[in-house]
Amino acid sequence: MKQNRSGFSFRSLHLSLRFVLPLACALALLAYAAVPLFDGLTLRWFSRDLDMRSQLISSTLQEPLADLVQKGERLRINVLIQRATQDERLLAVGVCDTNNKLLYRSSLFPKAITCTSHEADAKDPLHLIRLPQGPVHVVTSPLKYEGISIGSLMLIHDMSYVERRSADTRKYIIILFVVLGVVISLITVLVAHLSWQGWMEGVRAMMRGEGILRPFSQPASAELQPLVGEMRTLLRNLESERRHADDMTTTWNPAALRALLNKQLTGDQVLVVSNREPYIHIRTDQGVIVHRPASGLVTAVEPVMRACSGTWIAHGSGSADRETVNRHDRVGVPPAKPEYNLRRIWLTKEEEQGYYYGFANEGLWPLCHNAHVRPIFRSSDWEWYQKINQRFSDAVVREAHGDDPVVLVQDYHFALLPAMIRERLPKATIITFWHIPWPNPESFGICPWREELLQGMLGSTILGFHTPFHCKNFLETTDRYLETRIEHESSTIFHGGQLTMVEDYPISIQWPPAWQGTLPPVAQTRVEILAELNLPADHLLGLGVDRLDYTKGIPERFMAVERMLEQHPELVRRFSFVQIAAPSRSALEEYQSFETRVHALTERINQRFSRDGVPAIILKAEHHEPDQVNRYYRASNVCMVTSLHDGMNLVAKEYVAARDDEQGVLVLSQFTGAANELHEALIVNPYHVEQTAEALYQGLVMPEYEQQERMRSMRAQVKDFNVYRWAGRMLLDAARVRQRERLAARIGKLP
Repeated sequence: MKQNRSGFSFRSLHLSLRFVLPLACALALLAYAAVPLFDGLTLRWFSRDLDMRSQLISSTLQEPLADLVQKGERLRINVLIQRATQDERLLAVGVCDTNNKLLYRSSLFPKAITCTSHEADAKDPLHLIRLPQGPVHVVTSPLKYEGISIGSLMLIHDMSYVERRSADTRKYIIILFVVLGVVISLITVLVAHLSWQGWMEGVRAMMRGEGILRPFSQPASAELQPLVGEMRTLLRNLESERRHADDMTTTWNPAALRALLNKQLTGDQVLVVSNREPYIHIRTDQGVIVHRPASGLVTAVEPVMRACSGTWIAHGSGSADRETVNRHDRVGVPPAKPEYNLRRIWLTKEEEQGYYYGFANEGLWPLCHNAHVRPIFRSSDWEWYQKINQRFSDAVVREAHGDDPVVLVQDYHFALLPAMIRERLPKATIITFWHIPWPNPESFGICPWREELLQGMLGSTILGFHTPFHCKNFLETTDRYLETRIEHESSTIFHGGQLTMVEDYPISIQWPPAWQGTLPPVAQTRVEILAELNLPADHLLGLGVDRLDYTKGIPERFMAVERMLEQHPELVRRFSFVQIAAPSRSALEEYQSFETRVHALTERINQRFSRDGVPAIILKAEHHEPDQVNRYYRASNVCMVTSLHDGMNLVAKEYVAARDDEQGVLVLSQFTGAANELHEALIVNPYHVEQTAEALYQGLVMPEYEQQERMRSMRAQVKDFNVYRWAGRMLLDAARVRQRERLAARIGKLP
């Protein structure tokens, strides 16, 4: 037996060597051929990258540079082009006139290059010129002023780093082929001593994506685990780099979203599900009118739907909603120019009381907000919550044109919906966005149906929150209450055969704002608002815009106003605070009590500080349309956002967007998601009355130049990180998940 074993080993070794030697020769030849190929590819890739960078830089410099050249402001031109060359790869910038004479150049502009040398020397399509100190990449673009050519702009990139990277690439390629040859040789030798059946099962498992494309499913063979781990790390790194590249190179706007759908999602259908509808039809004595509800969700999602032209499924709550839909309960919106469909779901008063007012707003809302209001959970409310989630699931299935739509589920009203949709449409890509904070595991454990809610949410393909902190809380909550596999590094959860990505997607607003360019100047708006309020023309104005909700910190804000007037009596009669407070959930006892408290506090403060008919606080507890609110944004000196706990708070971003005069001061609670982005606001702890009062005073007396610097920075942040970027990031992630799933399905069919 021993003899047979050694004979088998010798034959296996002999056969292995017969395979290994030709393999080694083939790998050597392949490496010899691959090195110049990789050099050429690397050069073309970097040249293409520099072409795109040059186009972007040229577009950025075009308008200010042309204006300065036309005015002949040499000093400012030199400062501008010198600042542009602070990029480590951009070596030099030059400006030529129409006669190919070099007018301006940065300090490192090569003497060997002239305005005509690029045309003479760059004979290849890579735009390369070789200088004694190394190769450079030269791109010349026309410089125009009001459509008339006034010269050209030369951008010179240093390409010495390409040679260094090419050398590194050659070294790594050689090492790769050596390592690859050794690894394959070892594997070949091992194959001769192992069971073919075991190996083939392991290979098939890996090819199907187990442990790589679906990281938490049944792992591949133990021998392949190191390779699987490396592949997973590589995929995560590539995903991270690609997301960063998309954010840096994409200008997010409606056109970019449409292009994303057509390119990444191949025109797939997009469905949005929310409780609140974006347009409400109301019957009045003058007929049916339409208004948009005071909702951060509607503010954020409605521009996305305009860009995607999908279907929005929501509860029809308006008194004239039934009169305006067709026989399929659909209506085109916006009313003036329909761009997408609104599908309405009808609820009885009993259903709305149990599902919406009961479980969602007396249970989940206070549970997720650290606002010191005890949540209430009733079995009857839970039953209605389940039934209504199922009704919306049925509507999604009916509205879907195929078996794999992209479904955007919005907020805490539909925690069960993702799993219900997944059961009916297994191929659907479900993106759930939780618009409110997510509590810590101990707080969430109060809910009697915590496991059912978590299981429902884990039917999502992607689960989004405003901040990384909320994502962390959700992962820890899931880990505490469900049997799942969680990979914290990639922020993924595997449960019930379904993989869910948990990511932070800070929500934002539309940019540019819909009203941009249509409103009168800020100074005129301020005069009009003060006149409407019967206030003097030089009056100082503070502003708060919220729903009448106990999480918004309205009483704390009023007490800060009171304290500020106590400390600075010279502002009495010179300052008033306007609070726009849309009534909310007035059917609930907690909200009725809160509204009474707000009115009583307003009356008490006004009794103390109102003089000569000038109130300290003006409470406008009624619905205001967005254009009305925007006028108050533009007229106020200070806007106060003092939420006690908030997912994001879009009022802060709306105020910043409204101030195109770059004036005004934002006082912002540290407990909002917006505080993580708008660092130039005056950040306060709303529970600290004196601190908030001092911030309000500082905002009222802040010099104009400081207001401008702060507001300019915040406007740039809101512009770059707008609602289209929020939606685009989610849809891009969804597209990549869909691609991986389809790839996994194809690999799984291999024999």
